[in-house]
Amino acid sequence: MSTITIGIDLGGSRIKAVAIDKVGNIVYQQYLPTNDGDDTVWKSAVYSAVQDIKNKLHCSWHTIGISAPGLPNAENSAIAFMPGRLQGLENFIWSDYLKAKTFVLNDAISAMMGEARFGAARDKKNVVMLTLGTGVGGAILIDGKPYQGSFNKAGHIGHMVVDSDGEPDIIGIPGSLEDVIGNCTIEKRTAGKYNSTHQLLEAYRAGDSFASEVWLTSVKKLAIALASLTNILSPEMIILGGGITEAGNHLFEPLRNFMSRYEWRTSGNQTEIVKAQYGDFSGAVGAACYARESKVLK
Repeated sequence: MSTITIGIDLGGSRIKAVAIDKVGNIVYQQYLPTNDGDDTVWKSAVYSAVQDIKNKLHCSWHTIGISAPGLPNAENSAIAFMPGRLQGLENFIWSDYLKAKTFVLNDAISAMMGEARFGAARDKKNVVMLTLGTGVGGAILIDGKPYQGSFNKAGHIGHMVVDSDGEPDIIGIPGSLEDVIGNCTIEKRTAGKYNSTHQLLEAYRAGDSFASEVWLTSVKKLAIALASLTNILSPEMIILGGGITEAGNHLFEPLRNFMSRYEWRTSGNQTEIVKAQYGDFSGAVGAACYARESKVLK
């Protein structure tokens, strides 16, 4: 049996591909543009990434994990429900397309799995994770196990309401966390001035007052959501992953300041907030972990 497992994280903006060894080391990684809107392009990109890994690492035998937004079906062979984005993803059977056994998992659950097995949440029992990227995903670890709830909907923290007067998001929830910080709404939040969070942050770093107002408002609402989660779930740790966390201290510093204002810190206890150890590759690593463990079980 090969010790190498392939993980693919299918994001709204970028596809992340990794190969990991049996102890979680990334032995290969690659970024590709998603080009959402043309499913033949991003499906072909995933296929090419898998073939590239096989050729570079000389592994003929392989198991693949796919991390993607939405709710997987009962067999974890496809994403069954994904409204609004990545048309062509729903009910697409990846094993048939990639000609290899492929297991499919929600992207945020995948990211949590990678961090719980080998990363920031290793040896932790009660953890919440958010992935901040095109949208906002979430995952919950309770007593060391991922909690998915009835209908596999648990952890969709991006659809938490932080502004009841806000516009409906892709599932109809008004003023969701996803819409106040996800890259999917950056043009709307900046009245067309910026078309990516990266551009917004460049202006913020340069001291632009408008960019500062937009960014800090988004971080404030993120803090309110996280403070609410500490009251509901009382986790020992909150992990933040996804491309937006590449902002580093420009995210974490104001977030800590807002958390000191909003978090209910009984007896001085406060929830540790950390960046995902695998960063933007958490979802791909977690997908690979899930595929390896599922292969053994099935």
